[in-house]
Amino acid sequence: MALTYEVELFERSRGRLEAIAYRLLGSAGDAEDAVQETYLRWHAADRERIVTPEAWLTKVLTNLCLNHLTSARVRRETYVGEWLPEPVLAGDRMLGPADTVEQRESVSIAMLTLMERLSPNERAVYVLREAFGHAHREIAEILDLTEANCQQIHRRAKQHLTTDRARAEIDAASARKVVEEFLAAALSGDTEPLVRLLTGDAVSVADGGAKVQARRAPVVGALRIARYLRGVFRRTEAKRARFASRPVLHAAVVNGGPAALVAVGEQVVGVICLDATPDGVRGLQLLVNPDKLERITRQWVATGPHRPVAEMW
Repeated sequence: MALTYEVELFERSRGRLEAIAYRLLGSAGDAEDAVQETYLRWHAADRERIVTPEAWLTKVLTNLCLNHLTSARVRRETYVGEWLPEPVLAGDRMLGPADTVEQRESVSIAMLTLMERLSPNERAVYVLREAFGHAHREIAEILDLTEANCQQIHRRAKQHLTTDRARAEIDAASARKVVEEFLAAALSGDTEPLVRLLTGDAVSVADGGAKVQARRAPVVGALRIARYLRGVFRRTEAKRARFASRPVLHAAVVNGGPAALVAVGEQVVGVICLDATPDGVRGLQLLVNPDKLERITRQWVATGPHRPVAEMW
């Protein structure tokens, strides 16, 4: 009976732990592994000595993630091409709380990518403070730091992540409108409609992970991105031959922002996240690495059927 109670106590914390780990690691798969390891340590711990289970679990999980970030940084230095976070569909508990602007921003693909620049401690302090509202005293205890040091790290992290343009607030209807407009321009075969949708300093990044061909360097500037996308969306026999059926384009909300999902049958083969602002789309993240599309494919199938926006190629 006691064991059942302890399992139930952990399960009540699982969603929050997954959301913390996802923000720290940028990978839903790695987040699940970190939470499972936390459970194993919880199961083996002398729980009579644990005064506050939630604080204990958060500390164990965070430190597991910090260790993982240190090794992941080494692996990502040899990653083929650009590395992007694993995309997560709206409704997934990995996204965690979304009540405040800070919480929504902390899980965007753009912000998760930007957080790769932070040290592990900076990332942990920023996530625990901005996304989960922990006091600096609590974070200091989790990370074995002084409260003053924790405050300094938080200020430094915020400086590294400062952006001068707000994202557009997106719901499902707004996301579909943004995606429909983007795909209409991308499929037109003309660069001008795309240029009008993008900010002048827009950046496009693609992640194929050496599993699928993808541009290895970022594309910068509205005109260059428009020309690049014109090639991506151009219909050719070679592209059609890659798939058993024609890829279908859908509108979705991914990591809190508008995205175009490319699906072949029940398999998501690509995700194009649009970093939409009131001034236009300032960033595109194209994810085609199949290793990062397994979870979103399961989500997509489970929440279907979906109304397509267009066919590709």
